Amino acid sequence: MNRRPLSPVDICSHDVYEQAIPHEAFARLRRDTPVAWHPEPGGNAGFWAVTRWADLVAVHRDHETFSSQIGGTELEELERDPEAREARRTMLETDPPEHTRLRRMVSRNFTRRSIDRWTGDARRIMARVLDDALGGAGANGAGAEVEFVGAVARRLPILMISRILGVPDGDTGSLFEWADRIIYHADPDYSEVVFDKEDTDPYRLLPFRSPTSTRVFAYAQRLADGKRRHPADDVVSLLVAADELSPQNFNTLFLLLVIAGNETTRHALNHGALALAERPDELARLRADPDLLTAAVEEVLRYASPQIHFRRTAMADTKIAGVPVAAGDKVVTWYLSANYDGEVFADPYTLDLGRDPNRHVTFGGGGPHFCLGSWLARLEVRVFLEEVLARNLRLEVCGEVTRVRSNFINGLKRLPLRLAAG
Repeated sequence: MNRRPLSPVDICSHDVYEQAIPHEAFARLRRDTPVAWHPEPGGNAGFWAVTRWADLVAVHRDHETFSSQIGGTELEELERDPEAREARRTMLETDPPEHTRLRRMVSRNFTRRSIDRWTGDARRIMARVLDDALGGAGANGAGAEVEFVGAVARRLPILMISRILGVPDGDTGSLFEWADRIIYHADPDYSEVVFDKEDTDPYRLLPFRSPTSTRVFAYAQRLADGKRRHPADDVVSLLVAADELSPQNFNTLFLLLVIAGNETTRHALNHGALALAERPDELARLRADPDLLTAAVEEVLRYASPQIHFRRTAMADTKIAGVPVAAGDKVVTWYLSANYDGEVFADPYTLDLGRDPNRHVTFGGGGPHFCLGSWLARLEVRVFLEEVLARNLRLEVCGEVTRVRSNFINGLKRLPLRLAAG
């Protein structure tokens, strides 16, 4: 087992990601020890850090060797607490055939054809969101200073996934405030009980050890009861009609869809907008050649890399890139590293809206857990870029950009931008 120091930066530290993406640490790992043993504090066993694109893809496509179900997909070692593992299990923490069964229950609502039907709604929502953000400034060309995360990036994904799930627009504010508190469980600006700073054992049976989960679960049951009486053409009505899930399984699946349908796109939009503000030449390039739009969407998704990592558990003695891995070992794949692998992406730290090919792993490396919401995320990034082009907007940073304290989500907390006709 390789016990050499990995880098001067702890890639597991929430504090590290609150400051910046540790690109130099990941580059060193990819170069020197692409499959490296990473110790952990607090009595945890440690894990294998997989940082190269090719190795990540190999792990994700081999679900028989690398399980999502045995230990879950988080760094927390739930295999040591079977009761918590079962209570917190979502579709993510299952392997085929159970994963296949659960995915089929909702997948028809997230196919490319199904998502294409939402294109008009997405465009109307995006136009309204930008109208609200700009106020009267859009009409007179004076521009407006906005806090982009709250004014733009947060609103489109929330409204879109809510309509697909069947959540009334009036409920979205509370529901997604709760979801933020859960997924950002290590950030004191969001979490009711900060994961690595306070005692979260009383909440070990709840997702991300967050007491806020109970509010989402109570809401999910109220929504389900309403859909039983008044079904509609939405995901929750479909799940209620199928009647194949226990209340607990329904609650955790609902929470997963709420979080997954919001976070990836929100931060793709945030990082994309920041990158365009920092690289006005690329925005000008897209204006000059709108045929680059499809490639631009994929590049924003690669560059943003909203998901930092996911975990698997080795089911048998095996090797990754020639490195022996023992049965039961934790294996953590780092999306944020693989999407910047210079062996796959030329000049990876540069935003290149014409990048082709672009084999990013923002939606996973393939296999059964490839992101269910990939087409929805693509649609939302696309309509944002379309609106920026249609309004001839110029984006400029006009204040301090702050990051979420999380080693799981590559998120921006605050992004002050000036939006003006350019």
